[in-house]
Amino acid sequence: MIGMGMALWFGILTSISPCPLATNIAAVSYIGRQVDRAGYLLSAGFLYMFGRMITYVLLGASLVSSAQSIPIVANFLQKYMNILLGPVLIIIGIILLDIIKINTGGIGFFANTFQVRIQKTGIWGAGVLGMVFALSFCPVSAALFFGSLFSLAINHDSKIIMPSLYGIGTAIPVLGFAFLLALSTKLVGKAYDKIAKFELWARKITAIVFIVAGIFYCLRYLLHWL
Repeated sequence: MIGMGMALWFGILTSISPCPLATNIAAVSYIGRQVDRAGYLLSAGFLYMFGRMITYVLLGASLVSSAQSIPIVANFLQKYMNILLGPVLIIIGIILLDIIKINTGGIGFFANTFQVRIQKTGIWGAGVLGMVFALSFCPVSAALFFGSLFSLAINHDSKIIMPSLYGIGTAIPVLGFAFLLALSTKLVGKAYDKIAKFELWARKITAIVFIVAGIFYCLRYLLHWL
């Protein structure tokens, strides 16, 4: 249960980080075109979530299967996973704290450009957006998916459940905004402001936990001090 909760949290944290949030905003604007149709908004929100979930399941399952099916990789991970996990967690924590900054300004432009191209696909376009935006990795989302979720899925031998929960987590804000749009457009602006504040503290707290856990793993499995 703890592992499942962590997978879902990694997805939520990914979704509200600045870079992925730009694609989610684009998805909300796409879904919100039919603001007068509550059923359409909610259906499009679920399709977007399903699209992201499918992409992460396929990607996660292929990565976990490859790691387990190739003897050299499987043996390496089994022997050195705990040793590698410490530095990986510390690096992810540093990325989450924005100590390492990487320019990803093109993500927003890509999101807007792609959104325009699929506007004629109707409600199914929300699912396509989810699938494509799931592949728009930036430093934070890449660190959380390939670093945290991948090691989590390997340790729990979970090819489907962990990536699925991560995918659901990454789409929760869009689903929430779709629900708010169905109720009132005024609620969306207030929700954006609250998410921005929540994201800042959630990311910092998670980063600190990652760094502390990384130091513990390094001391115990790399330096054998504990």
